Amino acid sequence: MAEEESFLSAKALVVDNGTGISKNGFAGEDQPRSVFPTLIGYPKYESIMTDVEHYTREYYIGEEAMQLKGVLKLMFPVEHGIIEDWTAMEKIWHYTFYTDLRIDPSEHPVLLTEAPLNPRPNREKMAEIMFETFNTPALYVAMQAVLSLYASGRTTGCVIDIGDGVSHVVPIFEGFALSHAIQRIDLAGRDITTYLQRLLRQKGYSFTTSAEKEIVRDIKEKLCYVAIDPEKE
Repeated sequence: MAEEESFLSAKALVVDNGTGISKNGFAGEDQPRSVFPTLIGYPKYESIMTDVEHYTREYYIGEEAMQLKGVLKLMFPVEHGIIEDWTAMEKIWHYTFYTDLRIDPSEHPVLLTEAPLNPRPNREKMAEIMFETFNTPALYVAMQAVLSLYASGRTTGCVIDIGDGVSHVVPIFEGFALSHAIQRIDLAGRDITTYLQRLLRQKGYSFTTSAEKEIVRDIKEKLCYVAIDPEKE
């Protein structure tokens, strides 16, 4: 009984893994404590990745992977809002808990977010990893769009969610997403990056590796904008 009360009194962890960005923190706080790219990088050449202690790391995650992108093969475990690489995702969760937030997930309830229309087997796999690998005492999986609406102080509305890998329009009534009316399109921020990459290639600038594609994404985010009047421009 005392053990049950101990985790119920602990702050709940909120883990929001998007296609492009992961945001993690504690329930009740205004801002996430941890924000980093949802990616993992594996060394292309082990010999040049050996550090001063002559120890070669198997992989790098988040901002650290971005800083070493020239010598890493970058992988995105979440594609179009759905987890595709569970091994990589488990490593990212491990990094989130033990390295970034520096907490023990077995002592906190966990709230995981999911994309609309997330397949049930994926949700079951999320629960399996959280309970069997990280020993979380309690878990709840919530739709990102519903949580966004809650954050605005509403329980009924229509959420337009344009992310890095997928876009959704989600009608919500009294806190429940109307699944039959959800609209999904696999066109989002990363597709704009790919299109800009193609335009640059037509001008003679080649960006082919995963590291070079991140340069194109940086160009998009810092230099591109939405034209109010495209025809005039």
